[in-house]
Amino acid sequence: MSSINSNPGATAALQTLKAINASMSSTQNQIATGKKVSSSKDNAAVWAISKTMEADVEGFKKVSDSLSLGQATVSVARQGAETVADLLTQIKGKVVAAQEENVDREKIQTDIAALRDQITSIVGAAQFNGQALLTNTDQAAESGGINVLGSIDRSMDGVDSTDIRISKQDLGQGASSIGGALTALTTAANNITGGGDGAAQALTGAATAPTLTTTFGASSTEAVAAGTGFSIDISATAAGGPSNTADRNDISYVARDGDTMADVAAGLASAFNKYITEDLGAGNEGTIAATVSGNAVTFTGADVVGDNFSIAAQEYAADATTTIGGGLAELANIDVTTQAGADSALDEVEGLIQTAIDASAAFGSAEMRLETQKDFISNLTDAVKSGIGTLVDADLEEVSAKLQAQQVQQQLAMQALSIANRQPQSLLSLFR
Repeated sequence: MSSINSNPGATAALQTLKAINASMSSTQNQIATGKKVSSSKDNAAVWAISKTMEADVEGFKKVSDSLSLGQATVSVARQGAETVADLLTQIKGKVVAAQEENVDREKIQTDIAALRDQITSIVGAAQFNGQALLTNTDQAAESGGINVLGSIDRSMDGVDSTDIRISKQDLGQGASSIGGALTALTTAANNITGGGDGAAQALTGAATAPTLTTTFGASSTEAVAAGTGFSIDISATAAGGPSNTADRNDISYVARDGDTMADVAAGLASAFNKYITEDLGAGNEGTIAATVSGNAVTFTGADVVGDNFSIAAQEYAADATTTIGGGLAELANIDVTTQAGADSALDEVEGLIQTAIDASAAFGSAEMRLETQKDFISNLTDAVKSGIGTLVDADLEEVSAKLQAQQVQQQLAMQALSIANRQPQSLLSLFR
């Protein structure tokens, strides 16, 4: 039965044409945008994932910028430390030259002073955007290094950032000075063998050299607040023992931010040995010395009967009157104008060179780590971008073939609609 009130064929053809046109519109949108998922209505789940990952890619770009800034800062510090090491090597050459008696030591000392001033200038200038890594004399917490943004880490619980800590390496020449109030050592075990906190214990000279030990902190890795002072006091000296200390700063160490109890022990042992050598003279100190094992310092007394003295370990709280010394503080004490000064300077400058070399090596390792992390972030960013493309990018070869098929389908649908629309016209022939 045919009807002029309805045309099912035309309706079906029209619905088919609309579906083809809608499909073509989607295909043309993929061609225009290059994406098969360009909005949440295309595929809500995939679109949400892609947007989350795109946000991470943007974060990775900022991480890369942070690593570049950190790399530049560390590079400046490394070059400064390496230059300081070179200048200290030149100073060593001057010190060696001063060992000869038939030289003008005053002029050599003048050259050393000039090189010393140049080191001060380099340490002050070795900064990037105001961030200096060759000085560490601030008592503020976390002042002993910088944090460089190294990564952003996504998990089911959210996003966290990861920092790379770059420690400062002090190459300043300022002297330390303890100004805080006397306090008890950290724990009951931290005292010279056999005594309480701060109690002096005797190192009585005998045929066999006696020893006393003190341990600082609960462990070698225990952190120390910046500006905390430690000293070794010598008293009750008899016969050929070392002279009594007159001041808390005679044998002392002031902690820098980032120091551990192992650093304190090493610093005090070095200061003790230097005091003994200067007081008794090189080669005349017998067996009097301090040795370090982790955070423990063992003091050895004279192996001569009657060479008696007592020692005590003290701790002082940090305050505004305390001064944290530089890593090259002993450079200011080098004086080769006398034979004794030239002799002691040789060992002293060797230790200072090692300090600068250690600083250079530390910065070199940090710079390499930042460079490695930056390369990783770059590769990670590329991988995430590729993953996003796999999710949302259109296969243009496939889309092109699909569009051609749809164009043919559209033409056929339009012809079918045209034929269906002409069908009612055939009824007129029945009434002729």
